[in-house]
Amino acid sequence: MNKFSPLTAISPIDGRYYHQTHPLRNIFSEFGLLKFRIQIEIHWIQKLSHTIEITEIPVFTEIELNFLNNLITNFNITDAKHIKKIEKITKHDVKAIEYFLKEKISVLPDLKKKINEFIHFACTSEDINNLAYGLMISHTKNTIILPIWKKIIDIIKKISIKYKNTPILSRTHGQPASPSTLGKETANIAYRLIRQYHYLKSIKILGKMNGAVGNYNAHIIAYPKINWRKFDEEFVTSLGISWNPYTTQIEPHDYIVEISNRIIHFNTILIKFNQDIWGYLSLNYFQQAYSQFEIGSSTMPHKINPINFENSEGNLGLSNAIFNHFSKKLPISRWQRDLSDSTVLRNLGVAIGHSLIAYHNLLKGIDKLIINEKYLLQDLNKNWIILSEAIQTVMKKYNIHNSYERTKDFIFNEKVNPDTIKKFIESLPLPTSEKTRLQHITPSEYIGLAPDIANDIIKFE
Repeated sequence: MNKFSPLTAISPIDGRYYHQTHPLRNIFSEFGLLKFRIQIEIHWIQKLSHTIEITEIPVFTEIELNFLNNLITNFNITDAKHIKKIEKITKHDVKAIEYFLKEKISVLPDLKKKINEFIHFACTSEDINNLAYGLMISHTKNTIILPIWKKIIDIIKKISIKYKNTPILSRTHGQPASPSTLGKETANIAYRLIRQYHYLKSIKILGKMNGAVGNYNAHIIAYPKINWRKFDEEFVTSLGISWNPYTTQIEPHDYIVEISNRIIHFNTILIKFNQDIWGYLSLNYFQQAYSQFEIGSSTMPHKINPINFENSEGNLGLSNAIFNHFSKKLPISRWQRDLSDSTVLRNLGVAIGHSLIAYHNLLKGIDKLIINEKYLLQDLNKNWIILSEAIQTVMKKYNIHNSYERTKDFIFNEKVNPDTIKKFIESLPLPTSEKTRLQHITPSEYIGLAPDIANDIIKFE
């Protein structure tokens, strides 16, 4: 059997696209999950040792404290493999962590005597898992997702500013409509993405450490004088996670649903952006930079396909499908606990991985874009008909009877071009100054406040 490599991976996330998803490997892999579980177990035993009421655990020596901390910082693939070996016997992944730690501390007999029975004390597996996933998601949100979202937003904002004055024919229902500017149209996207960025940033990661059904049953039996709710809150928040005071055996995953929905929304906006760019490339409004070595078609040498935008759209769809399942599945746990969420949570990295692939391809695609300003202007000049809105609106201002209907009759009974437009305006009972003003407007100048609106996107971070 071949050794694992990107060429033998079943999933393209770890195969074809592994260069784009590698930041997720140490977080959402089995190795990553084990590492974060170890971290929670060690921090829990350290928290117990600092509690006056728990006299059974003496204060750790400096050597013992460093030893425990090194179990986290020096955790490696050999350790992970050993835990999996234990799991083959226990058939329980978190219990394997407990037995692994007991083996590790046996090299320090005094430490083993102090804490052997306090490893995983009063914990249910979900106490460890929910906090491990909380750390994984928090780290990913802050160091991977939000930064690349910001990069996408900033690049789209730059396009908005650079092309704030570049007129473009709008299309409503696919038909020519009142012009905008390229900068204004990209500013629309940037503003929508900015809102989702701040929503995601504000979502609190929640966690709990309250035992088998969320009531501290075992904790109170062992140490009835400890304020365990306060103890739990202190421990959870010390990890940089917000405390959830009301749970069953599991933290109910509502915050994961909230994050999933925000990513879905952000991604859906980008699907629209990808599709719009794809369409503009088809219309020749945009072009793509030529590369001597890249091939668009195996048989048609002239083709430069919008592959990056198509790849981005496809991966955004896959990501959203998985996140959508998270949203529907994760808030539901039968009675106080069932394990159907366990296998689902292991796919968090898969959903995020597809998003990362999409984001990277989108950025590559944008980097290749060339704006065909000459063609944009040509297309506008083919559609003088769009000035009918301006004409009938000024007619209404002067209370000309049947302004809309009169303009409509002109459009559908005449070949609309600069000359016929001017003749129609001249025939109207308007002040001379208004006729002159209307006769000097061209499609590329009929852009309203689009440049100002586009420029204002810089105010939003």
